[in-house]
Formats: sequence, C-alpha cells, structure tokens
Amino acid sequence: MKNEALQDVIGSWFPDLEFSEEASQFLNITVKPEQLHGLMTALKNNPETYFDYLFCLSGVDWEPELGVVYHLESTKYRHSVVVKVKTEERENPIFDTVSDIWRTAEFHEREVFDFFGIKFNNHPNLKRLFLTEEWDGFPLRKDYVDDINMIIK
Repeated sequence: MKNEALQDVIGSWFPDLEFSEEASQFLNITVKPEQLHGLMTALKNNPETYFDYLFCLSGVDWEPELGVVYHLESTKYRHSVVVKVKTEERENPIFDTVSDIWRTAEFHEREVFDFFGIKFNNHPNLKRLFLTEEWDGFPLRKDYVDDINMIIK
C-alpha cells in the first residue's frame, strides 16, 4: 500500500493524527500519548495494514519534548510507517508500553528508560539495562551534565 492510501486508511480510524513524509520514504504519523496504544494495536491487528514487525524503537530528546519513534513494517504487504509520540513532561515522561503488541519492544523500551528516563506503563520489567542502578541522570538527554565522565573537545 502506498503512503497516501495508508494515510487514508489510518486517518479514518483516528481523524486527529498528524501525517507527514518529512523527506522520508516512510509515512510519518504523530500521535498523542493517550492514543498511542490504541493506534499501535490497530496498526498491527487491522487486516489492511498488518504491521507485524517493529524493527526500531528509539528515544529522542527534541528539547523541550521527549519522545519515542517507532518504525513498523508489514512483512505481508511490504509497507512501512514511522510513528512518533512526544511529551513536554521532562520530570516524569510516561507512555504506554507496546511490548504486549510486539515482544521485541520490551528490550528497546528498557533501553529508552535507561538513557532517556522515559517510563512505559504496564511494561513487564522496566529497569535499567546498561547503566547501574546508582547512575544519576539520563545520559542521552540534551540537558544531561556529568562533569566527571564527559569528554569535551
């Protein structure tokens, strides 16, 4: 399915989504946090889209917003989309987990939690993955400062 047709189908489910292609081959969808889980469930389970493969999940600091970017593909139809969700809540950023939809998200959400401090509601095992429990802060945030470990050229 081409991007325009995908946009028509997905837009009919959630009329207030924001769509763009942003100089990308993929259709980009920006979703509100409260609609994230519903949209992702529909993208996977709807027979017209069948996005069965989450091939990338990344945390992003857009400053002032924190967010997550999901790259999805349908192995049946060979089409792809990018879904973005963001919040201006930097003190306690929270989104719903998608690990119940795509099992691979469980690992990637832990990585995002570890490096960006973004929490995921209903995640089965949300704890640090790479850094120690004693680590203070989230090193991939743009406002992170670590005078001891930072290398400045």
